[in-house]
Amino acid sequence: MNLLSPRKLLAVILAALAIPALAVLPGTSAPDFKGTDSTGAQHSLSEYRGKFVVLEWANQGCPYDRKHYLSGSIESQQREWTGKGVIWLSVISSAPGEQGYVTPAEENTYLKTMHAAPTAALLDPDGRIARIYGAKTTPHIFVIDPTGKLIYQGAIDDKPTTEQEDLKGARNYLDETLTAAMAGKPLQVASTRPYGCSVKYSH
Repeated sequence: MNLLSPRKLLAVILAALAIPALAVLPGTSAPDFKGTDSTGAQHSLSEYRGKFVVLEWANQGCPYDRKHYLSGSIESQQREWTGKGVIWLSVISSAPGEQGYVTPAEENTYLKTMHAAPTAALLDPDGRIARIYGAKTTPHIFVIDPTGKLIYQGAIDDKPTTEQEDLKGARNYLDETLTAAMAGKPLQVASTRPYGCSVKYSH
């Protein structure tokens, strides 16, 4: 009987626990999905064809995510871009019992308390939407253009810290992507490494 060495066994275990690899690459069609938001309304990516769409993976308990919300930075971005016709979907993929899991009522209270302004907050406790995209962290940003093509995935900015003061002078990839794309200009960056807490997938 062949037994795995401790090192190989560890590698197998880590692979089994690993979050999905990035499932969709910039320049390719973003896969459709259906989800239910915190008010009980249904959403699908296909219904927003013809508009820019932002997918923002979120987790209330993650200090990296809280940096953007407690500072008001992400709420400001939500208001700015939805005001320009962008569909902004926050996606919460924390499994029950894991950090960041929320009930619809808890999410609605949080959105109100934080003065957040996404188009909707999708609750994805089974991780189905997250796995379709290979979402890795909170936050993890995906931007989809009106033709349904993914044009950016990765970090929201270039300061992978939990400190609010680091938002000053940060290069904001999300703003940069939408500003250029909506003006019909080429993008300088299509993919970056996302940072934050790992998405708390169900196992």
